[in-house]
Amino acid sequence: MNKLLFLCFVIFTTINHSQTKLPNVNLTTLNGKTVSIDSQISKDKITVLAFWATWCVPCINELDAISDVYSDWQDEIDLEIIAISTDDSRTQKRIKPLINGKGWDYLILLDKNQELKRALNISLIPHVIVLKGNKILYRNTGYSPGAEDELFEIIKKYSK
Repeated sequence: MNKLLFLCFVIFTTINHSQTKLPNVNLTTLNGKTVSIDSQISKDKITVLAFWATWCVPCINELDAISDVYSDWQDEIDLEIIAISTDDSRTQKRIKPLINGKGWDYLILLDKNQELKRALNISLIPHVIVLKGNKILYRNTGYSPGAEDELFEIIKKYSK
């Protein structure tokens, strides 16, 4: 039975990460405006999508750690980070108060109905996707201190 569960997990993970293009889904700005994710992605530079939620402590830790080094990253590479909240209707009211105190220097978008999250088969957060245009180059789930350094090495590899 354990082997069957493991096999199902491996198949699901492979399917989950086999997508190569970012689907064009509508998201919401903090001001309530609807925008397509495609319109927010630069065609010429690396974009990092960081999926998070207000209740997810590792997500907040990851975004704080990236915020600390983001300007250094931008000095070295032309990149953009978009933090996409996956909060549901019960916790969406916490987003603005949380980010107001953070000083995060990147675009925050809301995946109000979790359409993008579902379209990308994201089951766990934090989840980071590295893109060039709408092509998915790298995906990672989870966060531990120092993971931002590994992420930057991957970004540098793909920016060449």
